[in-house]
This record gives sequence, structure tokens and C-alpha cells, in this order.
Amino acid sequence: MNLLEIKHLNKSFDNKTILDDINLKISKGKIIGLLGKNGAGKSTLIKIINDLLTIDSGEVLFKGKKIGVYSKENIAFLPERTYLDKSMKVEAVINFFSDFYKDFNKEKAYELLEKLDLDKKQRITKMSKGMQEKLQLILVMSREADLYILDEPLSGVDPATRDYILDTILSNFKEGASIIISTHLISDIERILDEVIFIDKGKIVLQSEADALRNKEKSSIDEIFRRMFKC
Repeated sequence: MNLLEIKHLNKSFDNKTILDDINLKISKGKIIGLLGKNGAGKSTLIKIINDLLTIDSGEVLFKGKKIGVYSKENIAFLPERTYLDKSMKVEAVINFFSDFYKDFNKEKAYELLEKLDLDKKQRITKMSKGMQEKLQLILVMSREADLYILDEPLSGVDPATRDYILDTILSNFKEGASIIISTHLISDIERILDEVIFIDKGKIVLQSEADALRNKEKSSIDEIFRRMFKC
């Protein structure tokens, strides 16, 4: 059974097609790059997988079941924008997540706080954008989820921190789980990818194992992407 399966998914807003007949299969134990230009449909697809948007037609199955309460309990989602209550202190947010998610590992969260040099006593409103994004990443990676979906996890951090963030992701997701990373910073993440999905104008135009694609095209994923989309 596939971890995630999407069949003939269509979504439009105001009569404009955003996703057009999307078909995808995601298996267990993979790190997958969801890659596309701005406006290609990445964020809409991610929101649908997380049951945050309704679909016009098609089907989204998580471990064979339609998305809903069960999938939300087993999918850890890092959105692109900060959603935290900025009046709270870090340790209060960790306590909230621990109470809300059965699979949340509080001990791991505090270990990651220390590794990423964040103060549990600090109020979120006093944290920089990059620090807030680190905190959100900690909250997501401290869950023992079956699927982690990260929307632009590197956008708010400086280049020197990106490798450290990637290593944090690699060393903290549950064994056997899969990760979907949506990003425009392809060169920064391609070393960790098992598979890539290229999306353009609401259509999946390519899904491939990363190494097979590199060998076939004799190029990096970043170079292939730039050629295809003339970035």
C-alpha cells in the first residue's frame, strides 16, 4: 500500500484551474522534493493533502483512507508562514503541542531547542523570523509522524544555517516515514532527495528517482529544473 495516493485531483479558484488531473503515489521511507515555480500549485496541493482545502474532484488517500482526522493525526505539517501565538513563550508552545498531538516527543523538542540555540523561556514575539521558523521546524520534527510535509523550510534562515537545518530534518524524522519538501532552493536540498516531483501550471510534468534523473540527464536536479522551466 502506498503511504499517499492522489487520483485525478482537480482544484480551481474563481474558474481558474490551479491543479489539473494530479496523479501521485508516495511510498514509505522516501525524501521527496516538490519543485516548481511560484504559482505552479505547490502550496495548494500541500494544503489539500493536509485537508485544509476542499477539492473539486478526485481522491486523496493516506494509507488507504480518505484524508481527515486520521491523516491529520499522522501527518506533520510545516506551513510556509508562521502560525504561532507570538504572545506565548517557547516552553508553553511545546506544552501545548505535547497535549494536542499524541505522537509529540517533548524530550526530543527540548533537545532540538538546545541544538538550534533557542531559549525555552523566550517569548515568541521577541524572536527573529528565522528563530520562529526554527521553532516551527522543531515542533514538526518532534512528532513521530508517518509523513512530514515541509513548505519552504529554509526560506527564513541564512545560507550558513541551511545545512544544519537539513541535517536536523534528516536525523529526526521517524524511521520508515516519508518527507515531502516544497522549496525553490533546489541546490540546497538536492543532496538529500530520493525522488523529485516537478509541477508546472497545475500539472505534474515529471516524477522520478533523483539519482536516475541525474544519471539520465548528466546534470544536477537544479540544472535540470532550470533548463525545463528556463529560470
